[in-house]
Amino acid sequence: MLSRIAESLFWIGRYLERSDGTARILDVHLQLLLEDPWIDEDTACRALMSVMGSVPADDVHLTPADLIALLGVDRSHPASIAHAVASARENARRAREIVSTELWEALNETNARMPRRVATDKTHEFFRWVRDRTALALGVVDSASSRDEAWQFFSLGRAIERADMTARLLATRELTEASGPSWTTLLRSCGGYESYLRSYRGLPSTQSAAEFLLLDRLFPRSVIASVIRAEESLREIDPRAGRVGVTDQAQRLLGQIRSELEYRPITEIIDELSDEMEHVQAVVSGASEAIRRRYFPASAVPVWTGEVS
Repeated sequence: MLSRIAESLFWIGRYLERSDGTARILDVHLQLLLEDPWIDEDTACRALMSVMGSVPADDVHLTPADLIALLGVDRSHPASIAHAVASARENARRAREIVSTELWEALNETNARMPRRVATDKTHEFFRWVRDRTALALGVVDSASSRDEAWQFFSLGRAIERADMTARLLATRELTEASGPSWTTLLRSCGGYESYLRSYRGLPSTQSAAEFLLLDRLFPRSVIASVIRAEESLREIDPRAGRVGVTDQAQRLLGQIRSELEYRPITEIIDELSDEMEHVQAVVSGASEAIRRRYFPASAVPVWTGEVS
């Protein structure tokens, strides 16, 4: 497969998962900001933007409306939902010869219908629309794609991004601990509340809910399940890589963070949850960079050196 095509599929998976994850995180926290008058808006908004990898200007007082504008519909902001959707569509255009018509149409329509502004009282409807459109695009790929190398690159990008977004979601738990989102709210935001109840048969506690979102191998949005899915995709892409141990840097990084999470007591992870989730994000970023270096090398720019006499 051409590296150009593989890279586009990888990033389509990442951008679709990023738009979905960003919508889920913003939906939870903006709802809290609107409902709790005692939360300091500026502090909470800055903390949330920091978790999402964005640094706001110091001399600007941030409000929920600013968050919606910047992280929701600002097409020029690299951390926004609109930017992720537009980037997924652009990567689909680059790989048009291999992207299905259904996926192309779904991305085109979502990008075209992305609003320029969202009223504060319409945020929940907007985020639900983003989740629905993302689910449609992902469903098109899952239901009508051969499980070949193209699908593995798409799945790899999606798994890498999902691990990162779930880590960010868990990191937001400590933004405003006293009035922050409950574990029930976090579980509902990622669609895992019913699955959690079937597994633990009781109301969420800090230890059990964090354990579920971090370590449950059967819940596809957990950090560990996403890391395992990424490892499986890498092995399918290069089945020879594991014959003499792990030599691929991306697999090595993912295997190390999986082992760290699996073999450490959950109480130790919870005690330093924010730092641990930053570590997960750093490892995932390092794995993504290793994948880029190996499979998507930058094209060499031809340089004219003149004739040899």
